[in-house]
Amino acid sequence: MKQFFSSSLGLLRLVGFLEGLSFLVLLGIAMPLKYYFGQPAAVRAVGTAHGALFVLYCLLVIGAAVRYSWSWRKTALAFLASIVPFGTFWADMKLFREDKLAG
Repeated sequence: MKQFFSSSLGLLRLVGFLEGLSFLVLLGIAMPLKYYFGQPAAVRAVGTAHGALFVLYCLLVIGAAVRYSWSWRKTALAFLASIVPFGTFWADMKLFREDKLAG
């Protein structure tokens, strides 16, 4: 766990995981609870957490892009990954891993 807090890339990977997980919970659990069972409280709670994690993820992507001199393509893919289900998990495997190995 210490590895995630020791660098900006580690923190990005951790927040990316949490953001992706919150997105899946929002889509797979909270939304069905709201629309099929009439319980909107789950969307309010999970949506708020997901929104905060989304903003933090975007800020961390900007920071990592500057720090590691990412190309526009890589930066755009990292942003795009945040709006696609399972995208942040893909980004962790394909985009962020190579910087982890290099740095």
